[in-house]
Amino acid sequence: MSTLRKRLLARKSFEAVRADAERHGLQRKLGAWHLVMLGIGCIVGAGVFIMTGTAAANYAGPGVVLSFALAGLACAFTGLCYAELASTLPVSGSSYTYSYATLGEGFAWGLGWLLMLEYGLAGAALAVGVSGYLSSLLGDFGIIVPAALNTPLVQGVMTEVGLVFRISGGVNLLAALCVLGFAWVLIRGISQSAAVNTVMVVLKLSVLLLFVIVGAQYVDTANWTPLIPPNEGDFRYGMAGVLRAASVLFFAYLGFETVSTAALEARNPQRDMPIGILGSLVICTLLYVAVALVLTGLVPYRMLGVPDPIALAIDHIGQPAMALLIKVGAVAGLSSVLMVNTYGHSRICYAMSRDGLLPPLFAQVHPRFRTPHKGTLVVAGMAAIAAMLLPISILGDLVSLGVAFAFSIVAISVMWLRTHHAELPRPFRVPLGGVRIRGIWIGTVPVCALLLCLCMAGPVLYDIGAKAANGDVFPATILVLYLLAGVWIYARYGYRHSRLGAAQRET
Repeated sequence: MSTLRKRLLARKSFEAVRADAERHGLQRKLGAWHLVMLGIGCIVGAGVFIMTGTAAANYAGPGVVLSFALAGLACAFTGLCYAELASTLPVSGSSYTYSYATLGEGFAWGLGWLLMLEYGLAGAALAVGVSGYLSSLLGDFGIIVPAALNTPLVQGVMTEVGLVFRISGGVNLLAALCVLGFAWVLIRGISQSAAVNTVMVVLKLSVLLLFVIVGAQYVDTANWTPLIPPNEGDFRYGMAGVLRAASVLFFAYLGFETVSTAALEARNPQRDMPIGILGSLVICTLLYVAVALVLTGLVPYRMLGVPDPIALAIDHIGQPAMALLIKVGAVAGLSSVLMVNTYGHSRICYAMSRDGLLPPLFAQVHPRFRTPHKGTLVVAGMAAIAAMLLPISILGDLVSLGVAFAFSIVAISVMWLRTHHAELPRPFRVPLGGVRIRGIWIGTVPVCALLLCLCMAGPVLYDIGAKAANGDVFPATILVLYLLAGVWIYARYGYRHSRLGAAQRET
Protein backbone atom coordinates (compact mmCIF):
# COMPACT_ATOMS: atom_id res chain seq x y z
CA MET A 1 0.00 0.00 0.00
CA SER A 2 2.90 2.32 0.71
CA THR A 3 4.28 1.75 -2.82
CA LEU A 4 0.87 2.32 -4.37
CA ARG A 5 0.36 5.51 -2.37
CA LYS A 6 3.74 6.82 -3.50
CA ARG A 7 2.90 6.12 -7.13
CA LEU A 8 -0.51 7.76 -6.94
CA LEU A 9 1.02 10.89 -5.37
CA ALA A 10 4.15 10.92 -7.57
CA ARG A 11 4.36 14.19 -9.46
CA LYS A 12 5.77 14.87 -12.89
CA SER A 13 8.71 17.24 -12.46
CA PHE A 14 8.62 20.72 -13.94
CA GLU A 15 11.81 19.85 -15.81
CA ALA A 16 10.04 16.93 -17.50
CA VAL A 17 7.03 19.11 -18.28
CA ARG A 18 9.21 21.72 -19.94
CA ALA A 19 11.23 19.05 -21.79
CA ASP A 20 8.02 17.64 -23.27
CA ALA A 21 7.05 21.15 -24.33
CA GLU A 22 10.36 21.54 -26.20
CA ARG A 23 10.12 18.27 -28.19
CA HIS A 24 6.41 17.97 -28.88
CA GLY A 25 6.70 17.96 -32.70
CA LEU A 26 3.58 20.11 -33.22
CA GLN A 27 3.56 23.42 -35.12
CA ARG A 28 3.37 26.75 -33.25
CA LYS A 29 1.02 28.67 -35.54
CA LEU A 30 -1.71 30.04 -33.25
CA GLY A 31 -1.72 33.66 -32.08
CA ALA A 32 -3.92 35.42 -29.52
CA TRP A 33 -6.61 36.10 -32.15
CA HIS A 34 -6.69 32.41 -33.15
CA LEU A 35 -7.02 31.40 -29.50
CA VAL A 36 -9.90 33.81 -28.83
CA MET A 37 -11.67 32.50 -31.92
CA LEU A 38 -10.90 28.93 -30.85
CA GLY A 39 -12.56 29.60 -27.48
CA ILE A 40 -15.57 31.32 -29.03
CA GLY A 41 -15.78 28.50 -31.55
CA CYS A 42 -16.17 25.97 -28.75
CA ILE A 43 -18.28 28.02 -26.33
CA VAL A 44 -20.94 29.42 -28.66
CA GLY A 45 -22.79 26.31 -29.74
CA ALA A 46 -25.21 23.90 -28.09
CA GLY A 47 -25.55 26.14 -25.04
CA VAL A 48 -27.19 28.93 -27.00
CA PHE A 49 -28.71 27.11 -29.97
CA ILE A 50 -30.27 24.18 -28.08
CA MET A 51 -29.89 24.12 -24.30
CA THR A 52 -31.18 27.66 -23.73
CA GLY A 53 -34.67 26.56 -24.69
CA THR A 54 -34.48 23.33 -22.71
CA ALA A 55 -33.21 25.11 -19.60
CA ALA A 56 -35.93 27.79 -19.84
CA ALA A 57 -38.82 25.40 -20.54
CA ASN A 58 -37.93 22.71 -17.99
CA TYR A 59 -36.18 24.54 -15.15
CA ALA A 60 -35.76 28.33 -15.02
CA GLY A 61 -38.30 30.11 -17.23
CA PRO A 62 -37.14 33.67 -18.06
CA GLY A 63 -34.74 33.24 -15.12
CA VAL A 64 -32.48 31.37 -17.55
CA VAL A 65 -30.76 34.76 -17.94
CA LEU A 66 -29.68 34.48 -14.29
CA SER A 67 -28.62 30.88 -14.92
CA PHE A 68 -26.28 32.02 -17.69
CA ALA A 69 -24.86 34.72 -15.45
CA LEU A 70 -24.31 32.22 -12.61
CA ALA A 71 -22.63 29.65 -14.87
CA GLY A 72 -20.57 32.42 -16.45
CA LEU A 73 -19.46 33.67 -13.02
CA ALA A 74 -18.29 30.17 -12.06
CA CYS A 75 -16.37 29.96 -15.31
CA ALA A 76 -14.90 33.44 -14.85
CA PHE A 77 -13.24 32.49 -11.57
CA THR A 78 -12.08 29.20 -13.05
CA GLY A 79 -10.87 30.95 -16.21
CA LEU A 80 -8.60 33.17 -14.11
CA CYS A 81 -7.10 30.01 -12.56
CA TYR A 82 -6.60 28.50 -16.01
CA ALA A 83 -4.95 31.69 -17.21
CA GLU A 84 -2.37 31.60 -14.39
CA LEU A 85 -1.60 27.91 -14.94
CA ALA A 86 -1.44 28.26 -18.72
CA SER A 87 1.04 31.15 -18.44
CA THR A 88 3.12 29.28 -15.83
CA LEU A 89 3.07 25.84 -17.49
CA PRO A 90 2.40 26.36 -21.23
CA VAL A 91 1.97 22.68 -22.10
CA SER A 92 -0.46 20.40 -23.91
CA GLY A 93 -3.00 18.47 -21.87
CA SER A 94 -4.51 21.41 -20.03
CA SER A 95 -5.76 20.63 -16.52
CA TYR A 96 -4.55 17.02 -16.84
CA THR A 97 -0.92 18.15 -17.12
CA TYR A 98 -1.40 20.79 -14.43
CA SER A 99 -2.64 18.19 -11.95
CA TYR A 100 0.15 15.74 -12.89
CA ALA A 101 2.76 18.38 -12.03
CA THR A 102 1.05 19.43 -8.80
CA LEU A 103 -1.12 16.73 -7.21
CA GLY A 104 0.33 13.50 -8.61
CA GLU A 105 -0.33 10.68 -11.05
CA GLY A 106 -3.47 9.37 -9.34
CA PHE A 107 -5.18 12.76 -9.54
CA ALA A 108 -3.89 13.24 -13.10
CA TRP A 109 -5.31 9.93 -14.29
CA GLY A 110 -8.66 10.56 -12.58
CA LEU A 111 -8.88 14.03 -14.05
CA GLY A 112 -7.74 12.86 -17.48
CA TRP A 113 -10.38 10.12 -17.45
CA LEU A 114 -13.05 12.66 -16.49
CA LEU A 115 -11.86 14.98 -19.25
CA MET A 116 -12.20 12.16 -21.76
CA LEU A 117 -15.79 11.66 -20.57
CA GLU A 118 -16.37 15.40 -20.70
CA TYR A 119 -15.02 15.90 -24.22
CA GLY A 120 -16.36 12.64 -25.63
CA LEU A 121 -19.92 13.21 -24.47
CA ALA A 122 -19.76 16.91 -25.32
CA GLY A 123 -18.79 15.93 -28.86
CA ALA A 124 -21.70 13.51 -28.96
CA ALA A 125 -24.14 16.16 -27.65
CA LEU A 126 -22.93 18.67 -30.22
CA ALA A 127 -23.26 16.15 -33.03
CA VAL A 128 -26.85 15.46 -31.94
CA GLY A 129 -27.51 19.21 -32.11
CA VAL A 130 -25.94 19.49 -35.57
CA SER A 131 -28.03 16.60 -36.85
CA GLY A 132 -31.24 18.18 -35.46
CA TYR A 133 -30.73 21.60 -37.06
CA LEU A 134 -29.36 20.05 -40.28
CA SER A 135 -32.38 17.76 -40.61
CA SER A 136 -34.69 20.75 -40.11
CA LEU A 137 -32.72 22.80 -42.66
CA LEU A 138 -32.78 20.01 -45.24
CA GLY A 139 -36.53 19.64 -44.63
CA ASP A 140 -37.01 23.27 -45.69
CA PHE A 141 -35.56 22.29 -49.08
CA GLY A 142 -37.73 19.21 -49.39
CA ILE A 143 -35.04 16.70 -48.32
CA ILE A 144 -36.46 14.55 -45.55
CA VAL A 145 -34.03 12.65 -43.30
CA PRO A 146 -35.76 9.50 -41.98
CA ALA A 147 -36.43 9.70 -38.23
CA ALA A 148 -34.68 6.34 -37.74
CA LEU A 149 -31.40 7.94 -38.95
CA ASN A 150 -31.42 11.09 -36.79
CA THR A 151 -32.96 9.79 -33.55
CA PRO A 152 -30.74 8.31 -30.81
CA LEU A 153 -31.45 4.80 -29.54
CA VAL A 154 -32.39 6.22 -26.11
CA GLN A 155 -34.67 9.26 -25.89
CA GLY A 156 -35.44 11.57 -22.96
CA VAL A 157 -39.14 12.42 -22.62
CA MET A 158 -40.56 15.01 -20.17
CA THR A 159 -43.62 13.59 -18.39
CA GLU A 160 -45.72 14.50 -15.34
CA VAL A 161 -43.23 12.63 -13.15
CA GLY A 162 -40.22 14.33 -14.71
CA LEU A 163 -37.71 13.33 -17.38
CA VAL A 164 -37.81 9.61 -18.28
CA PHE A 165 -35.78 7.63 -20.80
CA ARG A 166 -37.22 5.32 -23.45
CA ILE A 167 -35.88 3.14 -26.28
CA SER A 168 -36.71 4.69 -29.68
CA GLY A 169 -35.57 1.97 -32.06
CA GLY A 170 -33.50 4.36 -34.21
CA VAL A 171 -29.82 5.36 -34.28
CA ASN A 172 -28.53 8.87 -34.97
CA LEU A 173 -26.34 7.99 -37.95
CA LEU A 174 -26.36 11.59 -39.19
CA ALA A 175 -24.77 12.78 -35.92
CA ALA A 176 -22.08 10.10 -36.15
CA LEU A 177 -21.19 11.17 -39.69
CA CYS A 178 -20.86 14.79 -38.54
CA VAL A 179 -18.28 13.83 -35.89
CA LEU A 180 -16.22 11.74 -38.30
CA GLY A 181 -16.35 14.44 -40.97
CA PHE A 182 -14.79 17.07 -38.73
CA ALA A 183 -12.21 14.58 -37.47
CA TRP A 184 -11.02 14.38 -41.07
CA VAL A 185 -10.71 18.19 -41.22
CA LEU A 186 -8.64 18.19 -38.01
CA ILE A 187 -6.32 15.49 -39.29
CA ARG A 188 -5.50 17.63 -42.34
CA GLY A 189 -3.70 20.19 -40.16
CA ILE A 190 -4.10 22.73 -37.34
CA SER A 191 -3.72 25.86 -39.50
CA GLN A 192 -6.36 24.65 -41.96
CA SER A 193 -8.64 23.70 -39.07
CA ALA A 194 -8.18 27.14 -37.50
CA ALA A 195 -9.09 28.80 -40.81
CA VAL A 196 -12.26 26.70 -41.18
CA ASN A 197 -13.15 27.41 -37.55
CA THR A 198 -12.69 31.18 -38.01
CA VAL A 199 -15.10 31.24 -40.97
CA MET A 200 -17.76 29.31 -39.04
CA VAL A 201 -17.31 31.46 -35.92
CA VAL A 202 -17.80 34.68 -37.89
CA LEU A 203 -20.93 33.22 -39.52
CA LYS A 204 -22.60 32.07 -36.31
CA LEU A 205 -21.78 35.28 -34.42
CA SER A 206 -23.27 37.32 -37.26
CA VAL A 207 -26.45 35.22 -37.17
CA LEU A 208 -26.81 35.50 -33.39
CA LEU A 209 -26.23 39.26 -33.42
CA LEU A 210 -28.84 39.57 -36.17
CA PHE A 211 -31.25 37.55 -34.03
CA VAL A 212 -30.67 39.86 -31.05
CA ILE A 213 -31.03 43.08 -33.10
CA VAL A 214 -34.12 42.01 -35.05
CA GLY A 215 -35.75 40.03 -32.25
CA ALA A 216 -35.40 42.87 -29.74
CA GLN A 217 -37.93 44.87 -31.79
CA TYR A 218 -40.62 42.21 -31.25
CA VAL A 219 -40.05 41.43 -27.55
CA ASP A 220 -43.17 41.21 -25.40
CA THR A 221 -42.05 42.16 -21.89
CA ALA A 222 -45.06 40.31 -20.44
CA ASN A 223 -43.18 37.08 -21.26
CA TRP A 224 -40.55 38.08 -18.69
CA THR A 225 -43.10 38.19 -15.86
CA PRO A 226 -42.47 36.63 -13.47
CA LEU A 227 -38.73 36.48 -14.08
CA ILE A 228 -38.48 33.45 -11.78
CA PRO A 229 -41.70 31.36 -11.97
CA PRO A 230 -42.95 29.79 -8.69
CA ASN A 231 -41.41 26.45 -7.87
CA GLU A 232 -43.51 23.46 -8.95
CA GLY A 233 -41.51 20.83 -7.10
CA ASP A 234 -37.86 19.69 -7.12
CA PHE A 235 -35.93 21.70 -9.75
CA ARG A 236 -38.93 22.81 -11.80
CA TYR A 237 -38.73 26.64 -11.62
CA GLY A 238 -38.02 28.80 -8.59
CA MET A 239 -34.44 29.49 -7.48
CA ALA A 240 -33.82 25.74 -7.41
CA GLY A 241 -34.71 25.69 -11.10
CA VAL A 242 -32.39 28.61 -11.85
CA LEU A 243 -29.52 26.70 -10.22
CA ARG A 244 -30.42 23.48 -12.05
CA ALA A 245 -30.54 25.37 -15.35
CA ALA A 246 -27.10 26.82 -14.61
CA SER A 247 -25.76 23.27 -14.18
CA VAL A 248 -27.35 22.31 -17.53
CA LEU A 249 -25.73 25.29 -19.27
CA PHE A 250 -22.37 24.86 -17.55
CA PHE A 251 -20.94 22.53 -20.19
CA ALA A 252 -21.49 25.20 -22.85
CA TYR A 253 -18.54 27.09 -21.35
CA LEU A 254 -16.10 24.27 -22.08
CA GLY A 255 -14.42 26.41 -24.72
CA PHE A 256 -11.79 28.13 -22.60
CA GLU A 257 -10.69 24.69 -21.31
CA THR A 258 -10.09 23.80 -24.96
CA VAL A 259 -8.01 26.97 -25.43
CA SER A 260 -5.62 25.77 -22.72
CA THR A 261 -5.07 22.47 -24.59
CA ALA A 262 -3.55 24.48 -27.48
CA ALA A 263 -0.56 25.77 -25.50
CA LEU A 264 1.99 23.74 -27.51
CA GLU A 265 0.67 25.21 -30.75
CA ALA A 266 0.55 28.86 -29.56
CA ARG A 267 3.27 31.19 -30.82
CA ASN A 268 3.66 33.05 -27.50
CA PRO A 269 1.76 31.00 -24.90
CA GLN A 270 2.70 33.09 -21.84
CA ARG A 271 1.06 36.17 -23.36
CA ASP A 272 -1.53 34.67 -25.69
CA MET A 273 -3.09 31.98 -23.47
CA PRO A 274 -4.62 34.36 -20.86
CA ILE A 275 -5.93 36.58 -23.69
CA GLY A 276 -7.51 33.61 -25.44
CA ILE A 277 -9.09 32.15 -22.31
CA LEU A 278 -10.50 35.30 -20.74
CA GLY A 279 -11.33 37.09 -23.98
CA SER A 280 -13.46 34.26 -25.32
CA LEU A 281 -15.21 33.81 -21.98
CA VAL A 282 -16.24 37.49 -21.63
CA ILE A 283 -17.50 37.79 -25.22
CA CYS A 284 -19.54 34.60 -25.03
CA THR A 285 -21.16 35.35 -21.66
CA LEU A 286 -22.40 38.74 -22.88
CA LEU A 287 -23.75 37.16 -26.07
CA TYR A 288 -25.47 34.33 -24.14
CA VAL A 289 -27.28 36.73 -21.83
CA ALA A 290 -28.45 38.90 -24.74
CA VAL A 291 -29.76 35.91 -26.71
CA ALA A 292 -31.54 34.48 -23.64
CA LEU A 293 -33.25 37.82 -22.96
CA VAL A 294 -34.55 38.13 -26.52
CA LEU A 295 -35.53 34.45 -26.77
CA THR A 296 -37.63 34.42 -23.60
CA GLY A 297 -39.11 37.81 -24.58
CA LEU A 298 -40.33 36.54 -27.95
CA VAL A 299 -41.91 33.22 -26.90
CA PRO A 300 -43.58 32.04 -23.66
CA TYR A 301 -40.90 29.98 -21.92
CA ARG A 302 -42.97 26.77 -21.73
CA MET A 303 -42.93 26.56 -25.55
CA LEU A 304 -39.13 26.53 -25.80
CA GLY A 305 -38.45 22.87 -25.02
CA VAL A 306 -37.65 22.02 -28.65
CA PRO A 307 -34.42 21.12 -30.52
CA ASP A 308 -34.36 24.47 -32.38
CA PRO A 309 -35.70 27.16 -29.98
CA ILE A 310 -34.16 30.14 -31.81
CA ALA A 311 -35.70 29.12 -35.14
CA LEU A 312 -39.01 28.63 -33.29
CA ALA A 313 -38.80 32.16 -31.90
CA ILE A 314 -38.19 33.66 -35.36
CA ASP A 315 -41.07 31.64 -36.82
CA HIS A 316 -43.24 32.97 -33.97
CA ILE A 317 -42.77 36.57 -35.15
CA GLY A 318 -43.37 35.69 -38.82
CA GLN A 319 -39.86 35.85 -40.27
CA PRO A 320 -39.47 32.61 -42.30
CA ALA A 321 -36.50 33.86 -44.33
CA MET A 322 -34.61 34.74 -41.17
CA ALA A 323 -35.56 31.37 -39.63
CA LEU A 324 -33.78 29.71 -42.56
CA LEU A 325 -30.73 31.89 -41.96
CA ILE A 326 -30.80 31.01 -38.26
CA LYS A 327 -30.72 27.29 -39.10
CA VAL A 328 -27.73 27.81 -41.40
CA GLY A 329 -25.96 29.72 -38.62
CA ALA A 330 -26.86 27.03 -36.08
CA VAL A 331 -25.42 24.29 -38.27
CA ALA A 332 -22.23 26.32 -38.76
CA GLY A 333 -22.06 27.26 -35.08
CA LEU A 334 -22.56 23.78 -33.72
CA SER A 335 -20.16 22.39 -36.33
CA SER A 336 -17.38 24.76 -35.23
CA VAL A 337 -17.88 23.75 -31.60
CA LEU A 338 -17.85 20.09 -32.57
CA MET A 339 -14.57 20.51 -34.45
CA VAL A 340 -12.87 22.42 -31.64
CA ASN A 341 -14.17 19.95 -29.05
CA THR A 342 -12.72 17.02 -31.01
CA TYR A 343 -9.45 18.96 -31.23
CA GLY A 344 -9.31 19.37 -27.44
CA HIS A 345 -10.21 15.71 -26.83
CA SER A 346 -7.42 14.47 -29.10
CA ARG A 347 -4.84 16.74 -27.40
CA ILE A 348 -5.78 15.47 -23.92
CA CYS A 349 -5.27 11.89 -25.13
CA TYR A 350 -2.03 12.98 -26.84
CA ALA A 351 -0.63 14.26 -23.54
CA MET A 352 -1.73 11.16 -21.59
CA SER A 353 -0.23 8.86 -24.20
CA ARG A 354 3.13 10.64 -24.06
CA ASP A 355 3.13 10.01 -20.31
CA GLY A 356 2.50 6.30 -20.90
CA LEU A 357 -0.98 6.27 -19.38
CA LEU A 358 -2.67 5.56 -22.73
CA PRO A 359 -1.43 3.43 -25.67
CA PRO A 360 1.19 4.99 -28.03
CA LEU A 361 -1.20 5.36 -30.97
CA PHE A 362 -2.74 8.45 -29.34
CA ALA A 363 0.64 10.23 -29.55
CA GLN A 364 1.58 9.23 -33.09
CA VAL A 365 1.93 12.33 -35.28
CA HIS A 366 1.17 12.21 -39.00
CA PRO A 367 4.45 12.68 -40.93
CA ARG A 368 2.88 15.14 -43.38
CA PHE A 369 0.10 16.94 -41.51
CA ARG A 370 1.90 16.99 -38.11
CA THR A 371 -1.31 16.14 -36.23
CA PRO A 372 -2.13 13.18 -33.93
CA HIS A 373 -4.18 11.49 -36.64
CA LYS A 374 -4.84 8.07 -35.09
CA GLY A 375 -5.84 9.51 -31.72
CA THR A 376 -8.19 11.96 -33.43
CA LEU A 377 -9.92 9.10 -35.28
CA VAL A 378 -10.31 7.05 -32.10
CA VAL A 379 -11.84 9.84 -30.00
CA ALA A 380 -14.12 10.83 -32.88
CA GLY A 381 -15.24 7.21 -33.19
CA MET A 382 -16.15 7.04 -29.49
CA ALA A 383 -18.10 10.31 -29.70
CA ALA A 384 -19.87 9.04 -32.82
CA ILE A 385 -21.04 5.90 -30.99
CA ALA A 386 -22.36 7.96 -28.05
CA ALA A 387 -24.13 10.33 -30.44
CA MET A 388 -25.88 7.42 -32.15
CA LEU A 389 -27.14 5.94 -28.89
CA LEU A 390 -27.70 8.62 -26.21
CA PRO A 391 -30.08 11.63 -25.93
CA ILE A 392 -28.74 15.14 -25.39
CA SER A 393 -30.33 15.36 -21.89
CA ILE A 394 -28.08 12.59 -20.53
CA LEU A 395 -25.05 13.80 -22.47
CA GLY A 396 -25.40 17.36 -21.18
CA ASP A 397 -25.69 16.37 -17.50
CA LEU A 398 -22.69 14.03 -17.58
CA VAL A 399 -20.58 16.62 -19.39
CA SER A 400 -21.50 19.29 -16.82
CA LEU A 401 -20.47 16.92 -14.04
CA GLY A 402 -17.09 16.27 -15.66
CA VAL A 403 -16.54 19.98 -16.25
CA ALA A 404 -17.27 20.84 -12.60
CA PHE A 405 -14.79 18.32 -11.22
CA ALA A 406 -12.09 19.24 -13.75
CA PHE A 407 -12.45 22.93 -12.93
CA SER A 408 -12.23 22.15 -9.22
CA ILE A 409 -8.90 20.37 -9.69
CA VAL A 410 -7.58 23.39 -11.59
CA ALA A 411 -8.45 25.72 -8.69
CA ILE A 412 -6.72 23.38 -6.23
CA SER A 413 -3.66 23.18 -8.50
CA VAL A 414 -3.26 26.98 -8.45
CA MET A 415 -3.22 27.00 -4.65
CA TRP A 416 -0.79 24.05 -4.50
CA LEU A 417 1.65 25.73 -6.88
CA ARG A 418 1.50 29.03 -4.99
CA THR A 419 2.12 27.12 -1.74
CA HIS A 420 5.02 24.91 -2.85
CA HIS A 421 6.55 26.80 -5.81
CA ALA A 422 6.06 30.49 -5.19
CA GLU A 423 9.33 31.14 -7.05
CA LEU A 424 8.00 30.09 -10.48
CA PRO A 425 7.64 32.96 -12.98
CA ARG A 426 3.96 33.80 -13.50
CA PRO A 427 3.31 36.21 -16.38
CA PHE A 428 -0.33 36.21 -15.28
CA ARG A 429 -1.55 35.97 -11.65
CA VAL A 430 -5.09 35.56 -10.37
CA PRO A 431 -6.33 38.86 -8.85
CA LEU A 432 -7.76 39.59 -5.37
CA GLY A 433 -4.84 37.97 -3.56
CA GLY A 434 -5.12 35.45 -0.75
CA VAL A 435 -3.87 34.50 2.71
CA ARG A 436 -1.45 31.93 4.10
CA ILE A 437 -2.79 29.60 6.76
CA ARG A 438 -0.09 27.40 8.29
CA GLY A 439 2.03 27.89 5.18
CA ILE A 440 -0.77 27.01 2.73
CA TRP A 441 -1.78 29.73 0.28
CA ILE A 442 -5.59 30.13 0.13
CA GLY A 443 -6.56 32.34 -2.80
CA THR A 444 -9.81 34.30 -3.04
CA VAL A 445 -10.35 33.46 -6.71
CA PRO A 446 -9.55 29.70 -6.46
CA VAL A 447 -11.85 29.31 -3.42
CA CYS A 448 -14.70 31.11 -5.22
CA ALA A 449 -14.12 28.86 -8.24
CA LEU A 450 -14.30 25.76 -6.03
CA LEU A 451 -17.52 26.80 -4.31
CA LEU A 452 -19.28 27.75 -7.54
CA CYS A 453 -18.18 24.52 -9.26
CA LEU A 454 -19.67 22.54 -6.38
CA CYS A 455 -22.91 24.51 -6.85
CA MET A 456 -22.89 23.43 -10.52
CA ALA A 457 -22.22 19.74 -9.77
CA GLY A 458 -24.63 19.43 -6.82
CA PRO A 459 -27.95 19.60 -8.71
CA VAL A 460 -26.74 17.14 -11.36
CA LEU A 461 -25.62 14.59 -8.77
CA TYR A 462 -28.85 15.02 -6.83
CA ASP A 463 -30.93 14.56 -9.98
CA ILE A 464 -29.02 11.42 -11.02
CA GLY A 465 -29.35 10.01 -7.49
CA ALA A 466 -33.06 10.85 -7.29
CA LYS A 467 -33.73 9.15 -10.62
CA ALA A 468 -31.85 6.04 -9.48
CA ALA A 469 -33.85 5.94 -6.23
CA ASN A 470 -37.06 6.08 -8.26
CA GLY A 471 -35.99 3.17 -10.46
CA ASP A 472 -34.51 5.09 -13.42
CA VAL A 473 -30.92 3.91 -13.08
CA PHE A 474 -29.76 4.56 -16.66
CA PRO A 475 -27.75 7.81 -16.08
CA ALA A 476 -26.27 6.48 -12.81
CA THR A 477 -25.30 3.20 -14.50
CA ILE A 478 -23.43 5.02 -17.29
CA LEU A 479 -21.51 7.11 -14.75
CA VAL A 480 -20.62 4.21 -12.44
CA LEU A 481 -19.55 1.90 -15.29
CA TYR A 482 -17.38 4.62 -16.78
CA LEU A 483 -15.63 5.28 -13.45
CA LEU A 484 -15.05 1.54 -12.89
CA ALA A 485 -13.64 1.25 -16.41
CA GLY A 486 -11.21 4.06 -15.60
CA VAL A 487 -9.93 2.26 -12.49
CA TRP A 488 -9.54 -1.00 -14.44
CA ILE A 489 -7.67 0.58 -17.38
CA TYR A 490 -5.27 2.43 -15.07
CA ALA A 491 -4.57 -0.75 -13.07
CA ARG A 492 -4.08 -2.91 -16.18
CA TYR A 493 -2.27 -0.43 -18.43
CA GLY A 494 -1.50 3.03 -17.07
CA TYR A 495 0.10 1.87 -13.83
CA ARG A 496 2.37 -0.55 -15.70
CA HIS A 497 3.37 1.68 -18.63
CA SER A 498 3.64 5.09 -16.98
CA ARG A 499 6.90 6.88 -17.84
CA LEU A 500 7.02 8.30 -14.33
CA GLY A 501 6.56 4.82 -12.87
CA ALA A 502 9.34 3.42 -15.03
CA ALA A 503 11.66 6.18 -13.83
CA GLN A 504 10.79 5.38 -10.22
CA ARG A 505 11.50 1.68 -10.74
CA GLU A 506 14.88 2.47 -12.26
CA THR A 507 15.72 4.69 -9.30
